Amino acid sequence: MILLQANDLARRFADDTLYEGVSFNIQTQDRIALVGRNGAGKSTLIKQIMGEEPISDGSITKAKGLKIGYLAQHVRTDWNDSLSIWDTMLAVFQETLAIRQTAEEAAMRLAELSDDTQAPAYQAALERYDQLQEALTQRNAYAIESDIRTVLHGFRFYEADYATPVSQLSGGQRTRLALARILLMDYDLLILDEPTNHLDMTTLAWLETYLAGYKGALLLVSHDRYFLDKVVNQVLELRHHRLHTYKGNYSYYVEEKALRLAAEEKAYAAQQATIQKLEDFVQRNLVRASTTKRAQSRRKQLEKMDRLEKPKQDKQAPRIQFLAAKDSGEDVLAVDHLAVGYEATPVAQDLNLQVRRQEAIALVGPNGVGKTTLLKTLIGQLPALAGTYRFGTGVQIGYYDQNLVLPDESLTVLETLWQAHDTTDEKVIRTILGSFLFSGDDVLKKVSMLSGGEKARLSLALLATEHDNTLILDEPTNHLDIDSKEVLEDALIAFDGTLLFVSHDRYFINRLATQVVEITPQGVKTYLGDYDYYQEKKAEEALIAQSQASQASTEPKTSNSANPAQQDYQAMKEAKRQRRRLEEAVDQADASHAQWEARIAQLHAQMETAALANDQSQLAQLHQDLQEAEAAQLEALEAWESASLALEDFLA
Repeated sequence: MILLQANDLARRFADDTLYEGVSFNIQTQDRIALVGRNGAGKSTLIKQIMGEEPISDGSITKAKGLKIGYLAQHVRTDWNDSLSIWDTMLAVFQETLAIRQTAEEAAMRLAELSDDTQAPAYQAALERYDQLQEALTQRNAYAIESDIRTVLHGFRFYEADYATPVSQLSGGQRTRLALARILLMDYDLLILDEPTNHLDMTTLAWLETYLAGYKGALLLVSHDRYFLDKVVNQVLELRHHRLHTYKGNYSYYVEEKALRLAAEEKAYAAQQATIQKLEDFVQRNLVRASTTKRAQSRRKQLEKMDRLEKPKQDKQAPRIQFLAAKDSGEDVLAVDHLAVGYEATPVAQDLNLQVRRQEAIALVGPNGVGKTTLLKTLIGQLPALAGTYRFGTGVQIGYYDQNLVLPDESLTVLETLWQAHDTTDEKVIRTILGSFLFSGDDVLKKVSMLSGGEKARLSLALLATEHDNTLILDEPTNHLDIDSKEVLEDALIAFDGTLLFVSHDRYFINRLATQVVEITPQGVKTYLGDYDYYQEKKAEEALIAQSQASQASTEPKTSNSANPAQQDYQAMKEAKRQRRRLEEAVDQADASHAQWEARIAQLHAQMETAALANDQSQLAQLHQDLQEAEAAQLEALEAWESASLALEDFLA
């Protein structure tokens, strides 16, 4: 079913065309990414869909009664900040909860009138009760609390947090709560602008799984390429004032776009060669009597030719290059039982790490575990609380700060780079800045007036001109658009030095990392591969741990002569069995809930028949059966919730 259709949509500002000829449709269960460079018009297009922006040409047609939800990148909430997290979530279901309360009152009223089931008052009460139950069934009203717990847990709000007033939440926590709320609002089309901001990797993985089962359609704007790969089945790209459609995920889009551009270039070049040959023939032969007719024929052919437009190249991307002035020694960094934190309060401790030349090590872990604190300790901004760290021979460190702290924000872009290299000719400085997309009057902008993306590019320019052989990077892809991220990745892949970096960008980690080091409050664990490898190993470890815990609780302690490999194999087998048991428990509880739901519907039908037949004794019995069935349905729902949480914890 088509939910929304855009036809030849355009947005113009005076003589400036932002885009035109934009046509697409959104169907039930579509998962669409809207991509394009900053300024291409993504936000404007979304605002047109929401009716917040004028339409210069074309039209948008929406299905009757279409419910659209929209969560902007910068969340503005109108919640009652005095409410708790739990009550703020319950407010989503205010109307349904009111119906549920009314249904409970209707059931009590029905019981009061049951002495005279033939009375008009009883019949009216019965009809009212049936109507309310039907409405509650349609709204899945008895699963509200379970659904809230599932989503809050996914966004890392646990039972201990439920009573926390919203007023005490940080900006990132409010964003997560806003996303949790909108996911439960039962929209036909949900539009999310940068939904992955403020989410750690565990939460991102949960959100990807949750969105896979979301009933409505999704339209997403995101710079998180890994997220788009996992979630979307279609990509809409705004490029050169037009919309281009790709039927696949983000990786498909990248490959297909390259193929299309190459085909367009080839077709254009072939046609230009044909045109040149025809024009040459006409010019040589038009004045010669013997060949005039053929020349005239070629000229008509040229006039009738449907000429291809020259393919437009994407706007220039930064040209980033990292070159080390000299190599470091083989051993770059040794970290031994290091504790890091602030004012003698450890955030992470017992950190051990060995870094060798040309390795690219990604530091991962939940927010607040101390990843950035470790980097700041290594570069000397914070003192070590315990343990030691030592850099090897010839190591020269370059540091990228995610907070984009630049030397002096009162300086211009040109002055900032020139100050760092005051003996370099201005022309050379301007050339370097040009490669980072600062040209013309851009170099005269004050640093204080730059956007986040511009500050990021200037910080990278400063880093690149230092020619260090060891780069320590804290969230280097923040503030960069997708094209700039890919250019940065290519430059770092080509870099002949050593990388130690913190990033939430899983796509970035996959392209760069030779190792993933997970930081916990108790220490570190190293995984010799990229992010996908890290995830696979974490899943295996979870299965083994769950299996061992299960065995320890159910089997008596006996001596075991099996070797470690055999133990791991047996643990893996047991973990798989445990997972199957949990999945079966979820399925059984779900089936039981469905059976009781069908039984309740059957009882309602029987009650209507009994009421028409004026069979009071049967009505009384059916009413009792209904109460028992509803209680059993709630038990099945609680069993499903318990089994689902157990499975979720097992897989976490």
